Amino acid sequence: QVQLVESGGGLVQAGGSLRLSCAASGGTFSNYNMGWFRQAPGKERELVAAINRNGISTYYLESVKGRFTISRDNAENTVWLQMNSLIPPDTAVYYCAAGNTLSIYYKVARTYDVWGLGTQVTVSS
Repeated sequence: QVQLVESGGGLVQAGGSLRLSCAASGGTFSNYNMGWFRQAPGKERELVAAINRNGISTYYLESVKGRFTISRDNAENTVWLQMNSLIPPDTAVYYCAAGNTLSIYYKVARTYDVWGLGTQVTVSS
């Protein structure tokens, strides 16, 4: 089973950018759909962006469309989340997740069952 380690979180002013990285090890990365989730205090975890196994198809939460971009490199066993035009409601712990399922299920949050430890993103106003 793959293991996931996130990096790239931090404190940024509104309007700024951050790039999150998620490095995978211990499994066949290309067998996994990959997703970025976030959880803010007092709120449920939500799927922010997802990408299917071969990187052809992507999904975005409506509130981040046009600002966030998910990408992956199966040769480098890495998935990224580029976050631009950040706003205070983007403040949350961001988690990288993997789902070893058919590629068509990449948008289905409950299919993700391998998780990183998370990285804090704080956007100040």
